Amino acid sequence: MLWCATEIQAFPRKVTIMTTETPAARGAVNGVRTAFGVGGIIALIVGILILVWPGHTAAVITAIIAIYAIVGGLVYAGLGIFSKSMGGWARVGHIILGILFIIAGIIAFANLGATTAWLAVFLGILVGIMWIVEGVVALTTLGAAASKGWSVFFAIISIIAGIVLLFSPLWGALVLWWLLGISLVVLGIVQIIRAFTFKASDL
Repeated sequence: MLWCATEIQAFPRKVTIMTTETPAARGAVNGVRTAFGVGGIIALIVGILILVWPGHTAAVITAIIAIYAIVGGLVYAGLGIFSKSMGGWARVGHIILGILFIIAGIIAFANLGATTAWLAVFLGILVGIMWIVEGVVALTTLGAAASKGWSVFFAIISIIAGIVLLFSPLWGALVLWWLLGISLVVLGIVQIIRAFTFKASDL
């Protein structure tokens, strides 16, 4: 009786898995990349304009706000005049509000430099008040803070910065304007980089 020994060797197979993106996934990736790229370019351009021509850029933004006020006023006035579903007082209120918006927009256009300075002072005072309130709130919640030292430090800095803004709102607004320009430049660069590096696995 013959015994035949058969040696069986197992050869591992190399399996290559091909992953294909669906058209919907490719479309989503391209859409996100486009959004990152367009948003980054806009942020970068606006940031550079703020840093290079801070006064002119502020005037342009003030003009845009004035245009928005005029358009909003026309819409409110049109609703008050032509709407059939509103009551009498509602129509009068919309018309008055529309007229006030239109007048404010025209005055802003007629005195663009003064309006820009006024907006800068207003924003400086507003941010100063917000920082003081934020510092006071941080002090009142000190007992629940994880790091009391940092909370006290943050609160003191916030209150001091808010007081400085209240006493010199125009200079404070200029500093905030520069910081906004720097932030937009950095944000624009980051978003442009993300537009080139974004992948389907990031969804």
